[in-house]
Amino acid sequence: SLRCSCVSGTSGVDETHVFISSGENVSLPCNNTLHDCTSTTWNYNSHSAAVELIGLGIKKKDTESHERLSLGSDCSLNINNISKEDYGFYTCQQWTGVNRDKHQEPDARVYLHVLHVSQTEISAGLSVTLFCQLYSYAGVSCDDSVGCEGIQLFWVNETGVNLTISESKCNALSSSGHCVITLNITLLNEDHNREWRCEVTQRDQVKTSVTYTIKSSAPGSTLIPVSSSNSETTSSRTTAAAPTKGS
Repeated sequence: SLRCSCVSGTSGVDETHVFISSGENVSLPCNNTLHDCTSTTWNYNSHSAAVELIGLGIKKKDTESHERLSLGSDCSLNINNISKEDYGFYTCQQWTGVNRDKHQEPDARVYLHVLHVSQTEISAGLSVTLFCQLYSYAGVSCDDSVGCEGIQLFWVNETGVNLTISESKCNALSSSGHCVITLNITLLNEDHNREWRCEVTQRDQVKTSVTYTIKSSAPGSTLIPVSSSNSETTSSRTTAAAPTKGS
C-alpha cells in the first residue's frame, strides 16, 4: 500500500494517507503509540457516526468488520480483505492515567482510499464499460491533491499505454463524490486473455492497480477479475510490466 504522511491543517492531528486495492490486506500505522498498546483506541469514521474498533488495546466484538481486524504489535490496525465500504478515516488515540481517562494528543489519523473496479453487463454487441473508482472520505476531493501529491487514475492496456487520456486527471466525479474513471470496450475475438488495468499514480509512479481480463468460453465472453494487486514497489507508468496471461 502507498502511505503518505501529511502536514495537517487540523491542530493536534498527525495525518497519513493509505491507498489500497479492494480484496487486499492493509496495515494502518499508529504514529502516536506509547510504550505498549494498552492505551491505544482505534475509531473509524466514514459516512456515518464514529465507530470504536479497538478499545484500550482490545478488539470490539460488536462491529461489522471485527472478524477482519487485528491489532499489530506496533499498535497498527490490520484489516483483511479490504472492501470498498472500508474507505474513510481511522483515528488512533492514546488514553493514559490510572483510569485511562486522559486523552494524550496528538491523535494519529489515517485516510484509507480504496481502489475498486466494477463493470456493466456485456451487451449483445460484445461491448462493456468498466468503472474504476477511488473511494475516499467525503472531505477529501479528487481535485485537492489527495494524499500530499496529486493522485491520478488511468486505464492502461497490457503494454502500459494510457487508454483514457482525456480523463487521466480524474476530473470526472461520480454522484457520490468519489473519483471515477470509465473505459468502454468493444470486445473482439483476439481479446481472449487480454488485460486492462486501472492504476492509481502519484507523480507518474504506479502505486496500486486492479487488473481485469477477458476469458472466452463457448460463444460469447465473460469478463472476470484475475488479480487485484497492490504494489509497494513503484514503477513508471510509461514502462510496461510483463503481462500475466491467464491459462
